[in-house]
This record gives sequence, structure tokens and C-alpha cells, in this order.
Amino acid sequence: MINKEPKGVENIFPYLAAKLGLDPSSTVITQFKGGYSNLTYLITSPDGEYVLRRPPLGLKISKAHDMVREFNVLQALGKAGYSKVPKAVLSCEDESVIGAPFFIMEKVDGLILRNRIPEGLTLGVDFFRKLSQNTIDGLLELHNLDLEASGLSVLGKPEGFVKRQVDGWSERYFNSKTDDLKEMTSVSNWLKNNVPTAENVGFIHNDYKYDNLVLEGKDNPEIKAVLDWEMATVGDPLMDLGTSLAYWAEAEDPDMLKMFNLSYLPGNFTRKEVIHYYGSKSALNLDNILFYYAFGLFKVGVIAQQIYKRYTLGFSQDPRFAGLIHVVNACGKMASKSIKTDKI
Repeated sequence: MINKEPKGVENIFPYLAAKLGLDPSSTVITQFKGGYSNLTYLITSPDGEYVLRRPPLGLKISKAHDMVREFNVLQALGKAGYSKVPKAVLSCEDESVIGAPFFIMEKVDGLILRNRIPEGLTLGVDFFRKLSQNTIDGLLELHNLDLEASGLSVLGKPEGFVKRQVDGWSERYFNSKTDDLKEMTSVSNWLKNNVPTAENVGFIHNDYKYDNLVLEGKDNPEIKAVLDWEMATVGDPLMDLGTSLAYWAEAEDPDMLKMFNLSYLPGNFTRKEVIHYYGSKSALNLDNILFYYAFGLFKVGVIAQQIYKRYTLGFSQDPRFAGLIHVVNACGKMASKSIKTDKI
């Protein structure tokens, strides 16, 4: 039997045979669907299952070693005693193999909740209540890791982190801008003029939401592993919380903002409850949480804008991407409304 690699990992079978001893005739590669950024593939063989991650196709990625960095983050977290990560297996910087750097990790079996409950499952109020609590507990655990003893401190530069993030995401927005969305521009200006003076330091995931969590199963929302560490770094934990809040949709939110998280279903914490629960277990001052929430919404909008720009340039034909400009618009309007009303 001759297997064919899906688009994005062509000609990888010889590499897998040489590095992992996988027989091409009995190894199957399939692409995971549903992601919006880096591409993820399942490698299935008689010797086990692995997951491969590579950058998106098309535009040259600004940081050529993003995949290698994510691999290093997984290794560092494992050495730090953080158990909720897949085991890093190997990384490859040689772009001649598949045209981009990539890495391979173990596959963690479990339930991943994306933008709808999987067919045949019934997840009730109690499930989502416990999942909400477990999710924030997991975020707190990450933020409280000892940076120096673990060696994680070398993975980021916390001084001036918030300002760099605001400036950086603003620049990314204007570099990828396709439509005149006045709220996104006004939110960018507001963020630049309201950067908090206090700086907090911790290890942060930067994209922490339900669809990046592997759960035990339909009867147990315990977190087995956290995925997608490409933006992880040392920085202000409240920026991490703000991003999670931006993804934390509620029932009354615009439908466009419910695309990424099932947090709007009955039983889930509200954003207010998320803030209260996090604050009850953290020594950080949350008085300025509006800034971090507005930043999170702006950042989510910029991520959607970048993907939409790639779509308009023809680098992706995924039909889901055609509507992402509406996500950008919704993020800008939501952030602008929160700033004007002082409500999250």
C-alpha cells in the first residue's frame, strides 16, 4: 500500500522512516480540520500515533523558527514539572523536508471542544460549570509556575511587555488591514494611551481557550493537556487573562464572537464570574482588567484580520476564512463598547 501525504507535508515519509522508524507502507497522515492558524496533522502507524505541526501555507512567516520555539516551550514546561503538555518528540529546522520548520509531539487522547458539541454527546450545566472552574484553575497554575527554578525565565522579556504587545499587535493590524473599520483604529489608539504602569510577571500561554484543551472525556472535564503553545512566553499574566476573556463568549454576545468557544452555553461562568474566580485565587490587582479585556478583543480581531488577509491574497481557499472580516468588525465594536461603558 502506498500512502499519500496531505498538502503541507509532502515528501515527509522518508524523514519519518529515518527519524522515527515508521514504515511508509503502514503509516497514514491526515490533517486535523478546524484550526485557523498553524496546520496540524495526525500521524498513525502500528508503532503509535504522533501529531505534527507546521506554519500555515502561503506568506513567509515573520519568525522562521516559530515551530522550533513551540517545541522548545513544550520541552521547557516538561522539565519545569508542568504535566499538562504533550511530550515533545522531535523538531526539524530543515525547510527542505516539507518547505517549513515543523515539530512532532505525542498525541494525547481525550475530548476537545471546538465551536459545537460533538455529535452524539450531551454536555450539561454541571459539566460546563466544572469545566469553567478547571479552565481558570489551569490558567492560574500556569501563571504561578516558578520561572527561575524551572528555567522558563529565558523564554521571554517581561520588561515593557504590555507596551510591546500593544505596539506589535497594532502594527500587525495596520499591515494586514483590508477594510476601514473605525472601531479597530480607535481601540488601537486607546490602548496605546492607556498602557498600565504596573507590570506583572509570569509564564503565559497567550491563546488559552476551550479548543486548546484536551479533556478527560464527556463525563469528566478535567484537563489532560493544553495545546498550541506557539505564542507562549514570559509576560504579564493579566494579558493572558484578557485574551481568554475575549474568547469567553456569553449568550447575549454577537454570533460572530461565539465561533471559538462554547463558553456561552448554560452552566459556564460569565466573564464577570471568571474575573471574580481568578481574582479570588490570585494576588494580582484586577482593578484595570478592562484594559486587558479590550486588548484581548483587539488581539483576537487582529488574528482574524491576518488570516482574512491571507485568504484575500489567495493563499487559502478555506471557505470559513471568507467571513473572518466580520469577526474583526465584531471584536472592534465589542472592545469599543466596553471602553465607552466601562463594562466587560
